[in-house]
Amino acid sequence: MKLRNLSPLSLAIIAALTTSVNAEETKTTAKQDAFEKIEVTARKRTESLFESPTAITSIGANLIDKANMSNLEDIGKYVPNLNITRYGVGNSAHASVFIRGIGLQDHVITTDPGVGVYLDGVYLGRQMGSNLSLPNVERVEVLRGPQGTLYGRNTLGGAVNVITKQPGDEGILTTTAKVGSRGRVAGDIYFNNALTDDLSMSASASYKQRDGVGTAVNLANPEKEIGEEQEFSGRVAFKYQATSDLAFTFSLDGVDNESGQSPYTIELTAPLDPNDQNNGDFPLLTPELIPANPDDLGTTVAGIESTSYSGWGTSFAADWAINDTYTSKFISSYRTSEYEGGLDDDASALNLSEFPEQGGADQYSFEVQLNATFDNMDFVSGLYFFNEDGFTRSEDFVFSPYNTPDSFGFFEINQETNSYAAYFNAGYDLTDDLSIGGGLRYSKDKKEANAIFPSFAERKYVSADFDAVTWDINASYQLSNNMNVYGQVQKGYQTGGFPPRPFGGPDQFSSFDETKAINYEIGLKGQVHENVSMMLAVFVTDYTDLALPFSDPTSGGGFVTIVENAGQSKAQGIELETTVAITDDFTIRSAVGYLDSEISEVAAGVQGIGKGDSPALTPRWTVMIAPSYFMDLNNGGTLAFNANYSYRSEMQGQSVFNYSETIDSRELVGFNISYTNPYGDMEVTLYGENVLNEVYDVGRLQQTGFVGVMRSNDRSEFGLKFKKDFEL
Repeated sequence: MKLRNLSPLSLAIIAALTTSVNAEETKTTAKQDAFEKIEVTARKRTESLFESPTAITSIGANLIDKANMSNLEDIGKYVPNLNITRYGVGNSAHASVFIRGIGLQDHVITTDPGVGVYLDGVYLGRQMGSNLSLPNVERVEVLRGPQGTLYGRNTLGGAVNVITKQPGDEGILTTTAKVGSRGRVAGDIYFNNALTDDLSMSASASYKQRDGVGTAVNLANPEKEIGEEQEFSGRVAFKYQATSDLAFTFSLDGVDNESGQSPYTIELTAPLDPNDQNNGDFPLLTPELIPANPDDLGTTVAGIESTSYSGWGTSFAADWAINDTYTSKFISSYRTSEYEGGLDDDASALNLSEFPEQGGADQYSFEVQLNATFDNMDFVSGLYFFNEDGFTRSEDFVFSPYNTPDSFGFFEINQETNSYAAYFNAGYDLTDDLSIGGGLRYSKDKKEANAIFPSFAERKYVSADFDAVTWDINASYQLSNNMNVYGQVQKGYQTGGFPPRPFGGPDQFSSFDETKAINYEIGLKGQVHENVSMMLAVFVTDYTDLALPFSDPTSGGGFVTIVENAGQSKAQGIELETTVAITDDFTIRSAVGYLDSEISEVAAGVQGIGKGDSPALTPRWTVMIAPSYFMDLNNGGTLAFNANYSYRSEMQGQSVFNYSETIDSRELVGFNISYTNPYGDMEVTLYGENVLNEVYDVGRLQQTGFVGVMRSNDRSEFGLKFKKDFEL
């Protein structure tokens, strides 16, 4: 298992502690906190986390606060075999979510993620904009493994469900302010109250900013610093209880993000093809032209140093309790978004490889459910429709080995997707201790796309249909009042599509097939001792026709991204999450994931990808440790000490082994020291994030004579947070 790849600090911590990140921290003692009964809705029914027959991590609002998680990218540091990065055109709103080796770091409209992200049950079709801020969140549920029955397409690796705080009768107004190093300023306000006997409302508004870490050194008046952050976001929701059996919920949310490009630099490598001057090394690119500070950017293209993202969405839900047995739910949504960004791939003052970019998408969806609960059986069933219409465009791009600033190009891709599905999932209690379940889903996707590239004589129009039947079966047995063992087999499905960058010509703009996966998993969950809880999962997943992107800079005319159905792939691993209550006031949580994933068979004619290669952005080891200690003060107040440690082992930037694309391992350490007043309505916190200032890579892509390196924007930060609750 290559334990020697872990640092001495990692080995010392793992040897001393094993813990978990799955409990919400709102009780009076750390022990009460750790073993609070956690309910989840990941399977579209409310059930105990320990009794659900699948691998789920649930992260509550208080833990999000104590671990300084401000967006979805931070969630990726604390869940086993989950890795989240942001690479797409250097935009901080982009989230590439990988679970158990499955995901996608591309963002172009013709690409679909391998992990589905959901906001209150509504699927977010784009990875751009998925790096959600978390100021108004009740919990985040991470489901690992294919979720083809209840969630359908594009959940081959799993699903992330962000669940916001719903309107109710809390009667609370909460304000939060944050100031810190690197120019950090942030503030949130949250309101939740009943307006009348039948109508309640929740609302939140959030602002955050932080200085950059580098400069666009060759621009006289750069719009943004490299790595600078600035974002406004907000959400409002109303719930109308029409009768005791019928409720309507309406929500509206929006975000506006204007930030600097994520830190990006290059490292020179040997020419890929020294005999071909167009596809070998850029002959004019020398080390002296690359900024000495890798956080600086050497571009001369005004505007490419800044990025923006804006979007808004609305949803409407109706919940109807038909009788004591049957319930029905209707969910409709509409979302729209647009972004601007781009990369100067050579990161120098030369005009060699520069791709400014913009894009956008509109989506709407409808889902109707009929669910039932009997004495020893329940089921969830539904019909689903999803439509997305979007584009990706690059105007005035440059791809030339000879510094030709007037060698402008243009490309554009448009795509519309229509998806339909019907599903049924049921559970049955054979005895008080033994339950079985299963489900079936039919999915059909129709895609229509068109593209124009410099190598195309005219715009090319293509279409393709994909469909699949996915299923799951499971069984769970209660060993005791506190322990449950389960087994399951799941079939997942990721729709096919079209390649994102067919610079080589119109023949490259043709469809690739869908990917299928079957996951075999057994697990053990529960409270193994009065002071110890555990969630253990062991799994093997077989993939057929796994669609993997391979960026090929030798194809001419631009940076070609080919998507190949590579053949067969297998992933196998172990995930362990535990919570240990050392005393009533001291707990330690941890999550350890081990993943062995590789291409086991390569289809004939596949380029670039070889047998034995590992899928991109897939660390073998993921580790998280989070101790918490509470101290009661004489005045009735409480001091809370929280620390967190996160480790990801080395991984590959692409799904092909290339030494220059190897991403080194990284370790992150943070802390929170909080004082809560005797009334429990005010909290002051001293925090530290990435306190050792670990600077690490989040993406590496080989290009013509150099490797492009996207560096983390996650740097050391120290500051104060103030939180005050007002009862209404």
